[in-house]
Amino acid sequence: MTTQAKRDVVIIGGGPAGLTAGYELLKRSDEYRPLVFEAGDIVGGIARTESYKGYRFDIGGHRFFTKVGEVEAMWREVLKDEFITVPRQSRIYYRERYFDYPLRIFNALSNIGVYESARILLSYLKWQVKPHKVEDSLEEWVQNRFGGRLYMHFFRSYTEKVWGIPPTQIRADWAAQRIKNLSLLKAVWNAVSGSNDTASLIEEFQYPRLGPGQMWELTSDHIDENGGAVEKGIRAIRIVRDGNRVTSAEMQTKDGNTRHVEGDEFINSMALKDLIEAFDPPPPQPVRDAADKLKYRDFLIVTLVLDSPDPFPDNWIYVHSPNVKVGRIQNFRAWSPDMLPDPETASIGMEYFCQEGDGLWTMSDEQLRALASKELAELGLAREDQVVDAAIIRQPKAYPVYDGEYTDALGTISEWIDGLENFQTVGRNGLHRYNNQDHSMLSAMFAARNILGEENDVWNVNVERSYHEEFELPEKGDAREKVSA
Repeated sequence: MTTQAKRDVVIIGGGPAGLTAGYELLKRSDEYRPLVFEAGDIVGGIARTESYKGYRFDIGGHRFFTKVGEVEAMWREVLKDEFITVPRQSRIYYRERYFDYPLRIFNALSNIGVYESARILLSYLKWQVKPHKVEDSLEEWVQNRFGGRLYMHFFRSYTEKVWGIPPTQIRADWAAQRIKNLSLLKAVWNAVSGSNDTASLIEEFQYPRLGPGQMWELTSDHIDENGGAVEKGIRAIRIVRDGNRVTSAEMQTKDGNTRHVEGDEFINSMALKDLIEAFDPPPPQPVRDAADKLKYRDFLIVTLVLDSPDPFPDNWIYVHSPNVKVGRIQNFRAWSPDMLPDPETASIGMEYFCQEGDGLWTMSDEQLRALASKELAELGLAREDQVVDAAIIRQPKAYPVYDGEYTDALGTISEWIDGLENFQTVGRNGLHRYNNQDHSMLSAMFAARNILGEENDVWNVNVERSYHEEFELPEKGDAREKVSA
């Protein structure tokens, strides 16, 4: 008897999407061998967990919450008893006061005052009577649901800090995806009644004991142990195609060595802008022009080690104040005590939103440590002399930007990619969607199942549907029509 050779699936990127695609292929078929190539030294992409002298810290917080059954199932299959349940505690720092988030009615009233609260209510009523008829921008979307005054207080300044551009230049579909089905009346009702069905405001969540990277480290091990392969420190620099069929990818290691990897199928999760530039021969000029219009927001985190535990109890704090550059602050022990090697210390993540090459990005590590220590003290959370160590991570292309050009550009790019016979793109940067982890995973599951014969639309996966109705992917072997979930 002879053993039939397996068909190779080349997967570019070892983040949640790429690793999920590999996991799904191995789970559902014996005919394919996933070969995952990750440019970094650690798998997990922006959901990885970095470590420094035993301190583990995340590149942005990643809660594990979903109502997509098979995403939840994969988390539990991989992590088993390494999941812990974490109570959510978060606040907003604004006007030198801390507001509970989600909203607590008496806390909000005492902080903002009865007079200003009345003005917020009147503003809300005004926008309900005379809303924007067309919601093109984030500003219009928020004003229609929260009123102009609350928008001014809690949305405008923070949005500008995160994205570096005015909310008038950000598309409304970003808000529809990220803020979901929340409105002022619903927020007040949640605050009064204690009920809450809004995904972005859940009161507790699941979390891997050693951080979200633990999920992806274990997934990588599973792929290696079950017939696939995961290689780190190697990036795709050229995607070779013959007409509408991709034949191979040229990979480059950090020391400059290259090799060609042939495959039967290809799944991508690197940034679309980089992907289009890598095709050989290149796509038509309109597709390349469209890729040039895609923009990204970069990110860096300064993790400060303090010589005393827990300066505040929150998982994270949103910082709306324009007086400091930090945008969000994490307390990693509040996510999991096992993220720290010493219970008598604290690990605090100071998150900064920036552009690659700007003043923040080009600061030295010493300058960033000094800035983060100073701002932590200015916010009244710790003294500068409590900081005993620091680690800095810079993350390019952390957030796809939803500006006025991206919709048309994405349409041009997706139409061309869909014309390729054996190539799909998935995940946050692979789809240029500012999505959650479960959304990225779902797009990758769909791509893997397309290879196995299904017809799923990976571009229009909308995990929000799962919060309103029963939603599960079919079991192996089920028939399936084209899905636009």
